[in-house]
Amino acid sequence: MGYYPGGMKNTCIVLDFETTGLSPGADRAIEVAAVLLENGKVKDRFQSLMNPGKKISPFIESYTGITNSMLASAPKNEMAIRELVSFIGKLPLVAHNASFDKRFLDYEVQKAGRNPIETMACSLLVSRRIYDQTPNHKLQTLVEYKNIQVVGNFHRALADAEMTAHLWVKMKEDIEKKYKLDEVTFDFMFRFGKTGKKGLEKFVQAYFCQKGT
Repeated sequence: MGYYPGGMKNTCIVLDFETTGLSPGADRAIEVAAVLLENGKVKDRFQSLMNPGKKISPFIESYTGITNSMLASAPKNEMAIRELVSFIGKLPLVAHNASFDKRFLDYEVQKAGRNPIETMACSLLVSRRIYDQTPNHKLQTLVEYKNIQVVGNFHRALADAEMTAHLWVKMKEDIEKKYKLDEVTFDFMFRFGKTGKKGLEKFVQAYFCQKGT
């Protein structure tokens, strides 16, 4: 299923939003970041604060470190999202707890008058399939568990996106090792995260049988 352009099976964009709350519409994005991940390496980065046109709460200021004074000079959401869409191009997306980021992406893209972006894999779902021994599957917990270098501050979009990218690479490597696979692609990871834990062995066998490997 063509989730990536030809010749770019190991290339994706890892995305993260910081927002004023949990509900798109009532809440808005206030920061977005994306990193270009190619063959296991971060090759490019995009980050922008976003001015939602209203004040953010003291809780969100404390939680993210993003203040109302920082947002006062930031570009409007629509402008930042148009730049983001240009950065993404036709590449598939990854996010940690992707259902959250996808809801805000869909809302902000619509408000900016751009076409929807369909495919987003979830690193949180993949982590639940392969890491049983962690107390939870929050990004910070998994970063510590896999000894990933902490970059910047958690709950800032660029730091979270970059650490998610490194987690994505670690999970690919762990899946390859566990199932004795030479290489897994974005398409495999996308489907793996959508498969129930009891069906993973069957999925892996069927996937590579179908691919002729």
